[in-house]
Amino acid sequence: MPLLEPDPAALRPAATAHPAGPSPDRVPDGQASGTPEPLLGDLVALLGPEKVLHTISDLVRYASDASPYRFVPQVVVVAEDLDDISAVFSYAHGKGRNIVFRAAGTSLNGQAQGEDILVDVRRHWTGIEVLDDGARARIRPGTTVLRANATLARYGRLLGPDPASAIACTLGGVVANNASGMTAGTTRNSYRTLASVTLVLPSGTVVDTADPAADTALAQAEPVLCAGLLALKAEIEADPELVARIRAKYEIKNTNGYRLDAFLDGATPTQILRGLAVGSEGTLGFVAETVFDTLPLDRHTSSALLFFPSLRAAAAAVPRFTEAGARAVELMDGNTLRASVSVAGVPADWAQLPKETTALLVEFRAPDETAQQAYEAAAARALADLELVAPVASVTNAFTRDAKTIGGYWKARKAFVTAVGGSRPSGTTLITEDFAVPPSRLADACVALLELQSRHGFDAAVAGHAAHGNLHFLLAFDAARPDDVARYAAFMDEFCTLTVERFDGSLKAEHATGRNIAPFLELEWGPRATELMWRIKELVDPHGILAPRVLLDRDPRAHLRGLKTIPRVEPIADPCIECGFCEPTCPSEDLTTTPRQRIVLRREMLRQAPHSPVTDELLASYGYDAVDTCAGDSTCKLACPVGIDTGAMMRDFRHQRHSPREEWTAAQAARHFTAVEKSARLAVSAADRIGDRLLASVTGAARRAVRPDLVPEWLPQIPGAAARRLPATRKTGAAAVYYPACVNRIFGEPAGFHGPSLPEAVVAVSQRAGKPVWIPPDVTGTCCATIWHSKGYERGNAVMANRIVEAAWGWTAGGRLPLVVDASSCTLGIAHEVVAHLTPDNRALHAELTIVDSIVWAARELLPQLEILRTTGSAVLHPTCSMQHLGDEAELIEVAEACAREVVVPDDAGCCAFAGDRGMLHKELTESATAKEAAEVTSRHFDAHLSANRMCEVGMDHATGGRGYYSVLLELERATRPAPDRAAH
Repeated sequence: MPLLEPDPAALRPAATAHPAGPSPDRVPDGQASGTPEPLLGDLVALLGPEKVLHTISDLVRYASDASPYRFVPQVVVVAEDLDDISAVFSYAHGKGRNIVFRAAGTSLNGQAQGEDILVDVRRHWTGIEVLDDGARARIRPGTTVLRANATLARYGRLLGPDPASAIACTLGGVVANNASGMTAGTTRNSYRTLASVTLVLPSGTVVDTADPAADTALAQAEPVLCAGLLALKAEIEADPELVARIRAKYEIKNTNGYRLDAFLDGATPTQILRGLAVGSEGTLGFVAETVFDTLPLDRHTSSALLFFPSLRAAAAAVPRFTEAGARAVELMDGNTLRASVSVAGVPADWAQLPKETTALLVEFRAPDETAQQAYEAAAARALADLELVAPVASVTNAFTRDAKTIGGYWKARKAFVTAVGGSRPSGTTLITEDFAVPPSRLADACVALLELQSRHGFDAAVAGHAAHGNLHFLLAFDAARPDDVARYAAFMDEFCTLTVERFDGSLKAEHATGRNIAPFLELEWGPRATELMWRIKELVDPHGILAPRVLLDRDPRAHLRGLKTIPRVEPIADPCIECGFCEPTCPSEDLTTTPRQRIVLRREMLRQAPHSPVTDELLASYGYDAVDTCAGDSTCKLACPVGIDTGAMMRDFRHQRHSPREEWTAAQAARHFTAVEKSARLAVSAADRIGDRLLASVTGAARRAVRPDLVPEWLPQIPGAAARRLPATRKTGAAAVYYPACVNRIFGEPAGFHGPSLPEAVVAVSQRAGKPVWIPPDVTGTCCATIWHSKGYERGNAVMANRIVEAAWGWTAGGRLPLVVDASSCTLGIAHEVVAHLTPDNRALHAELTIVDSIVWAARELLPQLEILRTTGSAVLHPTCSMQHLGDEAELIEVAEACAREVVVPDDAGCCAFAGDRGMLHKELTESATAKEAAEVTSRHFDAHLSANRMCEVGMDHATGGRGYYSVLLELERATRPAPDRAAH
């Protein structure tokens, strides 16, 4: 065991954190050892150990999703290919076990949860192939909607389904739930735009519905199934009343039960299966591949956020905009608007809006300017005599084309669930439901729903796709209290009856049936249609191995089973509703845990008694799985609609694990950073002579003796030392103070690079643009404090944070000159992260400083004054996570486009997870985080590989086999250099 291995007990929740005692739904002590035998041994023998997750930590982190349910699986299989899927199907059939599929885990009704074998079909199932110049796309089921649309946008196309969870939800789940979204309605949803599907049936038979020979092959492999499907089709078509009922049910949005119109729309067994797969929630087979018909990406957009005095007034206005051609009309009631102030960018005065206020987000999308003007004219007519209230100043300027403003509107709307959920009382479970009524009945349905919620003691919150009569609502209650559960049950009984009997509506409009509505399926469809659905399940899955109780359940109280409690955790994470929006941005997503899972695991510790065997096992793995392999980049905060920063929580946990001596040592390093910096540069310089192999051996031995999280591992891509002296500059006449980050004072450029250093380049291009910069002579020994911040060393962080602000105050003459910083993470550190650690006096000084990233300095101040003399052919960019926080990715692209004739930002670009030195502490983290981006980068040749942060460049070099990433400012210097270009790099 390493000498300085941290004590897992340092993160044990305090006994006072369990005021009510263990939760009723805690994992029993008997499951602390994880997957039982012989299940574990069988699956390891069948698939290999790397594909079978079996510890209690693995099982708990997969037990929760975006729904109010929680079921702990017996084992998790990470399937890599169709052979794995078929093998697990065969095993489940032979052993009488069952299977549930999970991709993104964004489903809202427990569709991604199982109590036996859970199969992860996200990690190895990503990819998109564009067909017919964008008219169609072949998409693997683990690909997110956002990722697919990013590729399709280059062709001027997009997918029809546009769920609010597009950032995280995957196409497999979109098909399985027949997801639609803000603009899809009943014509652009999954059912209408899915051209074909490759489906693995429970028997193991693979059906590609696009194959011309698919029906012949299926008839040979599954004659009983084919005959049964055709018999059901004939039976349905022979009943005119049933046919009429089915057609009527799908005139509005409806995802409750199996898609019975598949028998009316499909002529052959494979065509019927294609339709049945949509909305089947993994109960009829595995969606291994999809081919979608895409739609035009109408880029001309006009939007307005209109506020009405009441919900009924807003609902009454909806038909005006739909008749005018609006693509989307989204409704948000007063509670939703007020809760949305927790979303970054939403005006704070929304919190004071009257409860009755209701907003409509109206959007028109057009292919060209002429059509856009026509839509705007129609919108003006629709607005003519509407009664609007503040904050809309007037109807004449209600609609805007400004992309940033429109983006803000949609951010508020898409955050409905997380914003309202985040403001729920601590410790309560969130239920998200959606239903649809004929659009003409929308106003009455809104009023009835709000009255019903109020009568049952729920604080109403309603939003939805008003143009399609589709409403969403949220309920919060304490699942640990029987009286709260009973209140919820009474509400659901009355709500379902109201929707069906009064409005003839759909109990599920777009979230699929799920565990919450399965008991009410017959209420909506009646016994005849419901019996047909049971027969479909028995025909396709006769042994019942797939997703039992998810879509069909005869237990009238099934929706009350498995409701999860939400123990209070650390305040920074307590608002989390486990939606999963954070997961695609997380560098450790495919290595250990995600932000959601870090919180889920913490909540399980809080469900347990303080020293339970389950807690001990969770703590034993939490240090590496959650704390050590968190990059600390906090991109989860950007993805989370309510800004939960799980990275900050992990940094605090790192601090809790530090001994007093470690904290003292870190503070001493900050106080004596001049010596530390000099020693680091000398060590890097000596490394050039020692060689990579010996250094890797030495650091490896030290890591084993001490601990990996303290001793960096030497990597071949580590650059040589920077020049001993910074370039000479003059204070007189300087337009800005230039702060070369310590990383650029220690490390030089990549091997083989021939040209100036980064500080020399920044000084040169600033001089050429007539904006000379001054480097203070005493920058050595200062730092942005990120080194201590990311590791959770609070004392060292405070020392350096205050030192850099005091120094910057003096350098900039009290803030009169901007401070230009040449590493994006250091810009973020000085501009934002140091603030919480400053003394009151230094906080006042900091408020007077202007901190500018060198890329922004170049784009705004230098480029307009520079002459581009030469350009490179192609450049690939790596925007850093710090740039995402700073919001200056556009400037990176702008500078690059001035220097290169082709600029590419990989679709899979994300945080490299090098995180200062974390990529040297845990190189597996960077390798996992960059795998997809690196695959894009290395798939073709680029003349330049550019970024804006030295250690991120090192991380990308490591990921891409030494492609030689360097700062875009070095390329700008080359592009504007007056002398003949003798430097090649």
